[in-house]
Amino acid sequence: MKILITGTTGYVAKRLALKLLEDGHQLICCVRDMNRIPDEIENQPGVEFLKIDFLQPKNITFPKDIDTAYYLIHSMSSNATDFESLEAKCAENFKKLVEDTNCKQVIYLSGIINSKSLSKHLQSRFQVEQTLQSKNYGLTTFRAGIIVGSGSASFEIIRDIVEKLPFMITPKWLNTRSQPIAIRDVLTYLSEGAGKKVLFNKSYDITGPEILTYKEMLLQFAEVRQLKRVILTLPILTPKLSSYWLYFVTSTTFNLARSLVDSMKVEVIGKKSDINTHIKITPVTYKEAVLLAFQKIKQHAVVSSWKDAISSGVFKNQLAEHIELPQFGCFKDVRSRSVTNEDATLQKIWSIGGENGWYSFNGLWRLRGYVDKLFGGVGLRRGRTHENYLEPGDPLDFWRVLLADKKQKRLLLFAEMKLPGEAWLEFRIVKDRLYQRAVFRPHGVWGRVYWYMVLPFHAFVFKGMINALVNTSKLES
Repeated sequence: MKILITGTTGYVAKRLALKLLEDGHQLICCVRDMNRIPDEIENQPGVEFLKIDFLQPKNITFPKDIDTAYYLIHSMSSNATDFESLEAKCAENFKKLVEDTNCKQVIYLSGIINSKSLSKHLQSRFQVEQTLQSKNYGLTTFRAGIIVGSGSASFEIIRDIVEKLPFMITPKWLNTRSQPIAIRDVLTYLSEGAGKKVLFNKSYDITGPEILTYKEMLLQFAEVRQLKRVILTLPILTPKLSSYWLYFVTSTTFNLARSLVDSMKVEVIGKKSDINTHIKITPVTYKEAVLLAFQKIKQHAVVSSWKDAISSGVFKNQLAEHIELPQFGCFKDVRSRSVTNEDATLQKIWSIGGENGWYSFNGLWRLRGYVDKLFGGVGLRRGRTHENYLEPGDPLDFWRVLLADKKQKRLLLFAEMKLPGEAWLEFRIVKDRLYQRAVFRPHGVWGRVYWYMVLPFHAFVFKGMINALVNTSKLES
């Protein structure tokens, strides 16, 4: 089949695209930013890419001959106050484009809706589902609750909590019941549902086999990790305090923490249906899903992460708008060193950040991360998605990868920490010489004050980092 897929760089869509390609389908992948096309998809045959912003789809048409289209756009971690109207507008524009084609089916991944008091995000998803309904094609909606898999927001947040806190004083919503489902099962439902007429104009709740409280999920996760954990729930933690608790303990952003707390107050238990008679699948248990996720992590085979989403940071524009370093009105720290082993230096550059650290004065980097968290920034807890591989759009601690081109021997990062200005960090090898450039474009007087405040630290932090990069001994911790 010829299949159109939206949200290509997202957590679910990226994995689904790879699965559909394995099944032999021809894909048209919609991307907002051509610089963020995943390498795993870009280099495969049978793929076309369509640059489109569904908020402003000017002069764009979909190919007439598509058979099925997936709508996988949502803004769980968006900081926009009017995200509901933005989601509705995206859905409406998508619908109009699809209705001008021969598409027979649209598949939408939504959230389980079984309560009268829905969170804002679940209410928005339900409205999107209603918007997508059309007489021109059959709409198939799969509704999922918590999705468990390597890199998923729920998995990484629970991992942060369990592995960092032996004793937990937690909000009362940990007693809320849910029905988690493994990402591999979600992908099976989505991929196997394509082209099945019996599923047209129907919605199905897709779930794992167990109903668990969030507390039970934490404890089962701890069992898998062979950790003993004690959890005490208190009714006195307000939603706002709960959001701050999640924000400071885990790698999540405050916007996502607030959205999650809003959603976690509502039970998410799926309604029974005949979906498993149409799609032959036996969903795995929560513990099995966690074990499978850690197998992927150990194999360094995490395909996508919730942190890859641009909305997980402060980035608002396309990557291309920031790739050219500004020349005027900026402060710069430029250093260079001779490179004796180019491959080893490139390896160290491509492995920077995360658990590998920044090769010099890592304590100061961690301190900067703590300060960033205190001011509402992303901090260092996002780490990196892959151990020694980078591609445009990847999160890298409190940076975002703008450009990662090993052929050009250039890595360019953009700061997503809280700053009174904009900052870039570039590594580039030219003619056996490594150039390291930190560029800061201040916003007003406070931007200039900030630069001179941190300037003394640059003398040894940036100097130590470039010296470590050209040192071809083993990676430093």
